[in-house]
Amino acid sequence: MKILIPTKLDQAAAATLTTAGYNVVQDDTTPLAELAAANPDTAGIIVRSEKVTPDIIDALPQLKCIIRAGAGYDNIDYVYARTKNIDVMNTPGANSNAVAEEVIAMILAAYRFLIPGDTTTRAGEWNKKKYMGKELTGKTVGILGLGNIGRLLVRRLQGFECKILGYDHFLSKQRALNIGATPSSLDEIFSTADIISIHVPGGPSTRGMINAELINKMKDGAMLINCARYGVVDEDALRAAKAAGKKILYATDVHPKDTAAQQPSADVADVMLPHLGANTREANKKAALQAARQMEAYFDHGDITCVINAEKPADLNPAHLQLAALLGKLASCVGSNKPIRRIECTFYNNLRSYRKWFTPWILEGTVPGAEHGLMPAAAEASLREHGIVFVAREPMDDKLYDDALTIDLFMEDDGEQKKASVRGMVVDGQPVVSRIDVFDHLYAGLNGNTLVLRYKDRPGVIATIGQELSQAGINIENIVAPRDAESGDSLAFVKTNQPVTEHQTTSIAQAIDASLAFSMSV
Repeated sequence: MKILIPTKLDQAAAATLTTAGYNVVQDDTTPLAELAAANPDTAGIIVRSEKVTPDIIDALPQLKCIIRAGAGYDNIDYVYARTKNIDVMNTPGANSNAVAEEVIAMILAAYRFLIPGDTTTRAGEWNKKKYMGKELTGKTVGILGLGNIGRLLVRRLQGFECKILGYDHFLSKQRALNIGATPSSLDEIFSTADIISIHVPGGPSTRGMINAELINKMKDGAMLINCARYGVVDEDALRAAKAAGKKILYATDVHPKDTAAQQPSADVADVMLPHLGANTREANKKAALQAARQMEAYFDHGDITCVINAEKPADLNPAHLQLAALLGKLASCVGSNKPIRRIECTFYNNLRSYRKWFTPWILEGTVPGAEHGLMPAAAEASLREHGIVFVAREPMDDKLYDDALTIDLFMEDDGEQKKASVRGMVVDGQPVVSRIDVFDHLYAGLNGNTLVLRYKDRPGVIATIGQELSQAGINIENIVAPRDAESGDSLAFVKTNQPVTEHQTTSIAQAIDASLAFSMSV
């Protein structure tokens, strides 16, 4: 069986696979298209940054598996690969230590003027007085995101006797303490830390996360490090803060594209690298070995644990999977997006047979920034990594709900447990919510733009909501407003023709004295 490695990957991958009896072709100089044309009998391919396009996939008719030796896999058209029954994998965690060490290197480089010191000394200058540095030992370091990289960074910094503050919305306080970080809010970290290192996922949920408000809280002389994703830091806000006289050090190795170009961070960064985080011999070897072992396990034992584009059972309605993600997102909003500690799900009727396939979708709905397309086992592992207990319950015999799904979230709110519960089903091919907490018989669509408000029931509230939306130029497409007799509360589930902004939601909530108010758009 032939395995193609069209990249400069450590020879450990080829050696491992060759020893296992595979025919390995490794060539990092010939263009991938030419290699594919010359090796049409390829069954597996291992790449790093090479783009695996539909044309490449079509040129390899016997291809069964593509492995990205690294975490990200945007360079692979995994959707098209699925149409050809090709499984795509990544090697999560292989590069974590390399990134953690890069952060330490960036801190020391900035603190001790290593880059300008080297350049000016080579030029014959002697700027010893000019380059008065700082020591890392004893500094307060804030780490945003306590995943694989964040945890390794904690361990590396402990040798410098640093005070470590950690922010991870989805990690319990005790778990953060066990890792070695003091659980802290973003405000605390940006107000007190000498160094702040970012290790959160990319995507819409974190774009612009480090905004002007947080940047302006930073102490003069503090350092901000972005080895996560380009766009997490609002560099325009950072640029404005520096122009206004704020003394902040900024180090980054993430850019819009990994290519030779004038990078937009050039004028604002004090240390800037060409995405070198994973670029170590050790990380390369670790990713190579991991990729080779996954390839071997895939073909020899049918192991699909790390597949990110898994094919779902043919008779499982995709609308039910979308329902799980939307209900998860809805439940998180009902719970005011507090840190989740436990998820309990009940699958009714025919859905019971497929319940493991819902786990990745529930993960995506409840944990913003979570990896998409994971296999069930990997999704369960991700939930555990976030400190979330996941339970699939058996339905009660006396409850008969067609093909329905209930999601209960148990959240941590200032040391107390809070519960949010939702139930839904698919009606005419569309995901529908039937219950939110005590409010039953909703049967409202989850797609589109939704405004949810809980308030004390009294005359005129619906009219006020309508008036507020009308003044904002927003039309109501549908509204359901059940009442709970025991609490005397009503819940308005409002579908609108356009998104309701956070500011507009707050304004309406104040106008009707709502105890719960949020909007979501799908």
